[in-house]
Amino acid sequence: MTEKKRKIHVIGINSYKFEDLPLKLQNLFLATFSIAVPNSYFEKIKLWSQNNLEKKKSFFSSNSNNELVEWLRSQKSDVILISRGDPLWFGIGRILLENFSKDELSFYPSNTCIQLAFSKLKIPWQDTVNVSIHGRDSTKLVEALKARPSSVAIITDSHYKSLEIIKKNLSELNLIDFYDFWLCEEIGFDNENIRKLNLKESLPSDISSLNIAVLTKAKNNYSNNNVPLFGINDNVFKTFDDRPNLLTKREVRVQILADLELPKNGVIWDIGAGCGSIGLEALKLRPNLDLFCIDKRIGSKELILENSKRLGVKPKYIFEADIINTLNTRNVSSFEKPNRLIIGGCDKNTKLKIINKLAQGMSIGDIIVIPIIDIQIIKELKKELEDKNFKTNLNLIQTYKSLSIAEGIRLEPNNPVFLLRGKK
Repeated sequence: MTEKKRKIHVIGINSYKFEDLPLKLQNLFLATFSIAVPNSYFEKIKLWSQNNLEKKKSFFSSNSNNELVEWLRSQKSDVILISRGDPLWFGIGRILLENFSKDELSFYPSNTCIQLAFSKLKIPWQDTVNVSIHGRDSTKLVEALKARPSSVAIITDSHYKSLEIIKKNLSELNLIDFYDFWLCEEIGFDNENIRKLNLKESLPSDISSLNIAVLTKAKNNYSNNNVPLFGINDNVFKTFDDRPNLLTKREVRVQILADLELPKNGVIWDIGAGCGSIGLEALKLRPNLDLFCIDKRIGSKELILENSKRLGVKPKYIFEADIINTLNTRNVSSFEKPNRLIIGGCDKNTKLKIINKLAQGMSIGDIIVIPIIDIQIIKELKKELEDKNFKTNLNLIQTYKSLSIAEGIRLEPNNPVFLLRGKK
């Protein structure tokens, strides 16, 4: 007869009350002698034995480390391991599966702290990005924040520094105003506390070690009184929800605007405008310019109009159309010829056609700037500009941002961009 292996029953809880356990788990608890409990719960769970159980139990204080694994291996009969919420969701489950067979393990999940937090906040969470920085650095958090999801749930470390790192990462990515920050403490327990924090202020001093953070997209009322004249932060611009990074980053945008040598008066064309960040900031610097924004993406006109309001500027024309079709079907002479031309967001052949179609009509001193991420197309574009009597120069823009991690800071590279500039 095959010997029956002892079982490790992993029970997730969200309450320190024995009576909150389902009856099946209460009976399992009554029938099991050896019980492992996380340090933070130990004294409260040990009271179950005094208040609810007739038979004495053996309790093991767990740190979720090798000592726990060795203790579990040493047990000859069934044991219970108390966990938080769902043991297989950023919990002890992964470690157990690495050290024990699936046949030895039984999991009894409770609601996760994230489920409970969103139910208390009364916010849908099906699109939430879940990140843990418990015992980890914030690399995954930074990656998640760069995509600007509508909500982020963060499993924190028990120490205070964890929340400080989240706060610093949001600030470093210019997202302090983009999200509302909810601190959820001891969710599901008697001392449950949920509060919305202002991250521009110091964190409270009375934070429970048992906490999680929830970020939800803020509903901001933008005022152009708060927008700087130059070097506007990326988070000011509304972008496509499914492509939040489809804009020219601040560091590159600043250099493009400098290379354009913006005149007080004249016409600027922003082709492949996206959300309009370059052209609209140019218009904020030089309000008397006439701005033409052109982008073929559906919804780009609405985005540019919204960002125009945020910056307090007004483009002369916004075309939601393919630039080549526009130039082929319209009489180019009916447009105001550009004195400044930005060509972005299209392939090499389209860029060459734009130069060929527009460059000859530009005057002495007029400037074209082309942001490029594909080094292989630079030679042809440079030659095309020079054939049209433009003096060219090429710059590589490579910047890094400092991002806080548990040990200090690290430098996060932004994608390198080549700026090809031609001046007639």
